[in-house]
This record gives sequence, C-alpha cells and structure tokens, in this order.
Amino acid sequence: MVDLHAITVRQNPADLRRRTLETYAILMACGLDPDQSLMFIQSHVQSHSELAWVLSTFTQFGELSRMTQFKDKSQKYSENINAGLFTYPVLMAADILLYNTDLVPVGVDQKQHLELTRDIAIRFNNLYSPTFKVPDAYIPQVGAKISSLADPLKKMSKSDENENAYISLLDPYDAIIRKFKRAVTDSGDEIKFGADKPGISNLMGIYSAVTGENNERIESEFSGKGYGYFKTAVGETVADLLKPVQENFYRLMEDKEYLAQKYAKGANDALKLSKRMTDKVYRKVGFVKAGV
Repeated sequence: MVDLHAITVRQNPADLRRRTLETYAILMACGLDPDQSLMFIQSHVQSHSELAWVLSTFTQFGELSRMTQFKDKSQKYSENINAGLFTYPVLMAADILLYNTDLVPVGVDQKQHLELTRDIAIRFNNLYSPTFKVPDAYIPQVGAKISSLADPLKKMSKSDENENAYISLLDPYDAIIRKFKRAVTDSGDEIKFGADKPGISNLMGIYSAVTGENNERIESEFSGKGYGYFKTAVGETVADLLKPVQENFYRLMEDKEYLAQKYAKGANDALKLSKRMTDKVYRKVGFVKAGV
C-alpha cells in the first residue's frame, strides 16, 4: 500500500490511514492472499525510501523533468509542486528493483516510469556490476487504459471531480449501473470498436475485460441493440463482478486485528527480503557496514 507515494499530494491524516487500510482489504477482497503474496504498507518497510535515495543519485534531473505525469500533476496541484512529486518515479523504481522483479503490470500511463526504472537499473549495473534485475512491462491487451465515463478522451481517475466519470470498487450496485447509463458515447448507435468512436470503444474495452469476450463477439452480440441497451449491459456486468468483492471487503473490515496481523507479517517478510538488496547496494557504492 503505497502511502509514501500518496503524500506527494496533500492528505488528511485520518483519511490516509483509513484509505490505506481499505486498500489492503480491497486487494484481499479481490482475491489476493497475504499468505501467498507479499502484501504490506510501504512506510513500514524502510528499505523503499533508503534505496530511493541511493537511486536518486543515479537519476538525472532532465530525465525526471520529462516525466509526463509530473507535468500533469504540477498543473493540477500548482499550489504544491513539491520535490517528492518530482522524484516520485525514483521511489517507484526502488519499489520495483528491491525485489528482483521480472514483470511489472502497468497501465499505459505508467509505462514511461517503468522505462526510467530500467534505465536506472542498467546504469547502476554498468557502473558497478550486475545488481538489479532489469524488469519488463506487462501491459495487458485489454484493460491497459480505461477512459473516463464522462470524457472518453481522458483516462478514468478516482480523483476526478465528477463522480460520474469513474467507477469505485465500493460503489453501490445501482450507482454503478446509473453511471454507465450516463456514460458519454459517440454519434450514431452502432456498437462498433474504432478510433472514431472513443466512447463506445471504451465501454467495449471494459466489457471485454470483465467477460473475456473479444470486440468481434461483442459487436455481434449487441448488433442492432443500440447504445442504451449496451450501456445497461456493461453496468450490470461490472456491478455483478464487484458485488462479491464488496461483500468480502466489508467482512474483512469488521476484523481490523486480523488485517493488522497480516500487514505486520507482510512488512516483516518484505523487510527481510529487501534488506538483502540494500545491503548489496550499500556495499557496492562504498558505504561502511553498520555494526561491530
């Protein structure tokens, strides 16, 4: 749970604590098992911020200046363009490189950050000796970019001021369907995927991600049925998918002690694993080993 990343934008402390715990519970509710996966709160594992500092000395100012997400957020949060926001991709690189990661699932908007991570890893490896595994991006063919329901030319974002623009995993069943019914579509009424139909293509992408059906099958299934019918079908399909997730989430949130045990164990395991990497990096850059 990347709470260190979260504070690059001003947060209400109580809300941040609540959302961090909720995010942990949501991931479990979606099917991640903390006994099979390493799940922890980022600020509980100091190796992340420690490695990020070292990696920042192998990252050029110009590289960070070119990050499009920094430019976008600087415009959106112009009253708080802080150094953490600028160096955000370096902390992300540390998150990845600490654990010898092979594949990193990313959306299209994060691909640039992963490319920087690869550059940093290669640069460090060349200066010293092979240390970091150079990760590859995993960008799914379907669902890599979900657009706003209110403006299909923008990506869907939970920080959008328009609540009808995005779907929250905890949105009530009826609210999900209502949001899809209000989704902005294109001229005409043919269910067909194409660059000239960004609104309906976005809905088709969502439907495909949930059902596994390809565009050709979707076009055939909804041929002649019109936008209204299709938008309702997408909404119901998404709402049905999220219903058991929400039930699991609320059940988990009733047992905060259980969640605390799981994220504490996750942090302890992550610290042991990540310390091997920080020890190796410290030795290679020339730091004096701590202890007697």
